[in-house]
Amino acid sequence: MDEDRQEVFDALCTRASQLFGKDPSEFTLETKWSDLNIKSVQVSQITTYLEDELDIEVPYMKFRRCETFGESVDFVADLLDE
Repeated sequence: MDEDRQEVFDALCTRASQLFGKDPSEFTLETKWSDLNIKSVQVSQITTYLEDELDIEVPYMKFRRCETFGESVDFVADLLDE
């Protein structure tokens, strides 16, 4: 995993661990958002956190379509490259 993707993954795991009460090490790129029963407000909290941490704008509706942590990491890392 390249540096940008690792940074995104780490930030995602940090915020998800806070929201879902899990240890960050429990998350992998294959972790499915649906398995966590994610709610809209949690998606919003995650995108806001990523925006603050990475200094980018993360489109909520597009992020919400990501099904796994891996898809989310790829999506956000691509935003960093723009």
